[in-house]
Amino acid sequence: RWLFNHAVCTLYAFCGVLFGLCSLTSLTVLSTVCCLKVCYPAYGRCWDTLSDLYPHPSLLALPLGFFYGPDSPLLGKLCHRATYSYYGPEPYGTACCITWKASSREATLYILALFIFCYLLPCLLILVSYSLILWTVRVSRRAVRQH
Repeated sequence: RWLFNHAVCTLYAFCGVLFGLCSLTSLTVLSTVCCLKVCYPAYGRCWDTLSDLYPHPSLLALPLGFFYGPDSPLLGKLCHRATYSYYGPEPYGTACCITWKASSREATLYILALFIFCYLLPCLLILVSYSLILWTVRVSRRAVRQH
């Protein structure tokens, strides 16, 4: 069972969701930058000037990950406004996360938007990026064999 109070559960769940989103966003930015540098070298050079500001491109994921925060249940509670979803114990009761059982239409839409924009689209972008890299490597390997 969850050993701490509800405030610690809320903070634990908020950190888990936020850092999970930051991690996936970091992987998405990294795959996109790799794709630009390998598949489109002319466009990939724009990252060279950006590297003066950010030593590693995946550090761009930190501000992007916090972009998802304004609709989180914790910030809604802190700002005393209505929230679409809540944090609570998971079904086994040993950890806390977003309550996935939607109790209203707004909560269902929030969970659906979270799934589409914060999981499905980044995963598809990663898949497309690495597929383009593999295709570019395969085409250039064939070109090298012909010469």
